[in-house]
Amino acid sequence: MKKLILGLILLLGLTACSTAPAPTPQPAPVIATAAPAPTDAATPAPIAEENAPEAPAAVTDFPDPMQYMWTLAVSGFDQPLDIQNAGDGSGRLFVVERGGRIRVVENNLLLDEPFLDISKKVRTGGSEQGLLGLAFHPHYLQNGIFFINYTDVNGNTVIARYQVSGNANQADRKSEAVLLHIEQPYGNHNGGGIAFGPDGFLYIGLGDGGSSDDPKGHGQNLNSYLGTLLRIDVDGGESYVVPADNPFLKGEGLPEIWAYGLRNPWRFSFDSLTGDLYIADVGQNEWEEIDFLPAGSAGGANFGWNFMEGTHIFVLEPPESLGVIAPVAEYNHDDGCSVTGGNVYRGNELPEWQGVYFYGDFCSGAIWGLLSVDGTWRSEPLFYTGALLSSFGEGEDSTLYYADYNTEAIYRLIRK
Repeated sequence: MKKLILGLILLLGLTACSTAPAPTPQPAPVIATAAPAPTDAATPAPIAEENAPEAPAAVTDFPDPMQYMWTLAVSGFDQPLDIQNAGDGSGRLFVVERGGRIRVVENNLLLDEPFLDISKKVRTGGSEQGLLGLAFHPHYLQNGIFFINYTDVNGNTVIARYQVSGNANQADRKSEAVLLHIEQPYGNHNGGGIAFGPDGFLYIGLGDGGSSDDPKGHGQNLNSYLGTLLRIDVDGGESYVVPADNPFLKGEGLPEIWAYGLRNPWRFSFDSLTGDLYIADVGQNEWEEIDFLPAGSAGGANFGWNFMEGTHIFVLEPPESLGVIAPVAEYNHDDGCSVTGGNVYRGNELPEWQGVYFYGDFCSGAIWGLLSVDGTWRSEPLFYTGALLSSFGEGEDSTLYYADYNTEAIYRLIRK
């Protein structure tokens, strides 16, 4: 167990951390800043069923967390790092294991046979390596296509496309098509998240390449894939094409880059109703942060690393011309050591949580809620789980889950 704990402490890109149980966290600092205004760019139409039921209105305050609890959903995983659903109406959950397997949960039972096993292709010896992310194509029900993010045996990042087999619970292992192969200079800060946006494009989160202090300057280097959020169109060609409105198509940087200035984005997600983007970026010395882009934002956002850590100067104050976007929430290492990004709740079972973004900390087990009310962001601690929070995820019915790297199980939020 000690080996598992130390492995993910390194996986999340920390320089120092205690895994001893933390006291109940104090309220995270509230950054009273207006949410960024949408740009003139047209808001992409969300990919959703035409007759989907209308979600309840977003709440304006947090419910009493004492009326809710996280309960065991499924156990028996091996180093779980990601939770996804296929959006195919099956109600299944797919749990990514660091060693290279994707497991299927069907009717609340963990199936013995993995959906995909690429353990022979995956390197886990480094501190932030392994099978790290999974995203199902928005039209998976029709085309059976999904994508993964993993570290290959040489320590480099691979973004690959796969196809389901004739068995709905097993992928075709021979169907791999590599979209991107990105060299990694160190074994940490690999990022790992991938997700489809409401525009139907695939977004890919990459850390700054590792070590500490961003020694190679990737965070502010537009000619490096590292320290960025990429955006590609996987339906536009045999491999992919770059969307026409990506910000750096004219040679100012790599055309796949959508946003930059990230240290180690450990989970990002889109609000399934609004299309807003939330990015949890792991800090180094003291500050963990949540970054935000409203739906319809133009590309080119710079989140400031390594000029900034959270809202605080890390190296030196960035030039105004860079237009650095400050996080909408942050907390210091008195309340944890490594942020884990989550999801905005959009289910009907707990309507009192509508519009609340959940995020947590790996070391302290704390879970916060984040809410924008009249343009002002509020962040409050909600739960102390005692878990090693490696990931959040949501089911097809928008049930909210988290993965505990310690108990190697997933838990769901319910009303007491």
